[in-house]
Amino acid sequence: MGTPSTVSGEPPARASTGPLTGFTVGVTAARRRDELVTLLRRRGAKVIEAPTLRILPLEDDRALHRATELCLAAPLDYVVATTGVGWRGWMSTAEGWGQGARLALACREAVVLTRGPKATGAVRASGLHEAYSPDSEACDELLCWLLARDLRGRRIAVQEHGAPLDGFAAALRERGAEVIEVPVYRWAPPEDPDAVRRLVEQTVRREVHALTFTSAPAITAFLDTAEALGLRAEVLAALRTDVMSVCVGPVCARPLEEYGIPVVQPERGRLGSLVRTIAETLPARNRRELHTGTQRLVLQGNAVLVDDEAFWLAPVPAAVLRALAERPGWVLSRADLLRRVWAGSGPDEHAVEAAVARLRGALGPHAGLVRTVPKRGYRLAVGG
Repeated sequence: MGTPSTVSGEPPARASTGPLTGFTVGVTAARRRDELVTLLRRRGAKVIEAPTLRILPLEDDRALHRATELCLAAPLDYVVATTGVGWRGWMSTAEGWGQGARLALACREAVVLTRGPKATGAVRASGLHEAYSPDSEACDELLCWLLARDLRGRRIAVQEHGAPLDGFAAALRERGAEVIEVPVYRWAPPEDPDAVRRLVEQTVRREVHALTFTSAPAITAFLDTAEALGLRAEVLAALRTDVMSVCVGPVCARPLEEYGIPVVQPERGRLGSLVRTIAETLPARNRRELHTGTQRLVLQGNAVLVDDEAFWLAPVPAAVLRALAERPGWVLSRADLLRRVWAGSGPDEHAVEAAVARLRGALGPHAGLVRTVPKRGYRLAVGG
């Protein structure tokens, strides 16, 4: 049987294995979402799709057309490319207006600056070459580079990336530059806000093991949703401890780092690198191997692998199994399990019995791994 193919409902009880088998990963990106989801599922993950924003092209191209005409009205001294998708959109739209060649020539005769590898790749694909691109991929460094020069009377075109760069443009204007802001697309609310709210709640309940982010605005929108639900503090606590935050690059990671949240990042800001980083990091954080004498058991996320056959578990039975595995072979009372799995509040001991029954049902032929010790509790029939 294959890995889970839906974003809702339970994964199949048994599934083929991969490095992310047993792990649930939240995807908050709208752009290139399908590619990211496919890469994660190929490695065995269950994926929850909840784009926190969507990218809208300008409904009315007049603002972009007016900015392009201003760029062509006189020679440009500097051109700032902030995103690959924005740069390509600008060039493509100008080509459709019959202005592509003129715009490319205007940019070629200027000093081109790029914010990071994606913008650099798009600029080079259009036949141009960047003079400077900061390793940090930060607009702040681009601004510092420009402010170190005499900008009086200089004409600077700034391709925006989802929101106006008011502070950036204002600082340049204070130095005497003429700044042309080029709006290519805008961030808009998500198409399915309920999906984002559910992901916030699942994060608080630790039902996801990792969240992926490909832009800083997506993080801000996620935290704003948590705030609206009265769950910001709970979400931040989850991200500081049990739920791994994975960002495509340092600029994306900034909103989380400002809250003191540890962030995992790939060496290269690419989706393939992002997924490889998750596949390497999550199992290292949440994997335990046990032996029965004749079988090898691996607890990984919300799955148990018995001789490489994966059995997916619901979150509560998975938490019961992890609690038993902390002291393999030792007996844990119902009160112990209540304290470990439910933090000692909420349900009574009948909930423990129900969770153990669900766990055994999910384990199928291996249900005997969870033993009842009369009048004492339960134990996992394995060694460490």
